[in-house]
Amino acid sequence: MDLSDSRAIRALAHPLRLDLLEVLAKAGGPTTAAVCGRILGVSQANCSFHLRQLAKYGFVEDAGPGDDRRERLWQVVTTHVAVDSAMSDPVVAEHFNKVAVRRELDRILEYMGRVKDEDAQWREAAGGSARTVLLTVEEVAEIQARWRELLAPYEERTLHNRFQPRQGERHVRLFMSASPAPEAASVGESHEPEQ
Repeated sequence: MDLSDSRAIRALAHPLRLDLLEVLAKAGGPTTAAVCGRILGVSQANCSFHLRQLAKYGFVEDAGPGDDRRERLWQVVTTHVAVDSAMSDPVVAEHFNKVAVRRELDRILEYMGRVKDEDAQWREAAGGSARTVLLTVEEVAEIQARWRELLAPYEERTLHNRFQPRQGERHVRLFMSASPAPEAASVGESHEPEQ
C-alpha cells in the first residue's frame, strides 16, 4: 500500500499501531484486541481504540465476531506500507519515517542485548553491516531495486505461509537504508570565515 494521504500517514505514525500491524500479520489470521493486548503488554481498550483508528484508514479490517461473540476479530489488510514522501506533507512523512527508523533501531539494540544468548549459527548469520561508498542517484535506486528483488521470494513465501514459521524458520527483521551524506564542499573551496 503506497501512502500519500497525510491523515493516513499521521494515523500510522504511532509505535503501538505499528506494533499492532505486526502482531496481526504474525498471527496468521484474525485476532482480537485482547490477544494483541496480552502480546504487547497493553490494555485491551487501548488496543481496541488503535485498531479502530487503523481500520478507519484501511490498514486493518473487522473480521467479524470472535468465538464468544462479544469481541471483534481484526485482520491486517496489507503487510507492506510505503510512505510516498514526494506526494504527502513533508513534515508528516518525516515524522512517520523517524518513528519507523526508531522502531528498527530499538529492535537492533534489543537484539544486541541478547545476542550472547543466541545459538552460534544464528549469531554468525545475523547482525549488521555498514559501508560508505560513492554512488550516483541511479546506482542508489538500482541497489534499492535489487534489495527488493532479492527479498521478494522470501516475502512471497512468508505471505503464503501467513507469517507462520516452518521448521528452522524465525521471524527476522531486515532493514536497509541508503543515507546520502550532505554535499561536500568543492576541492579548493575555502572553509575560512569571511572577514
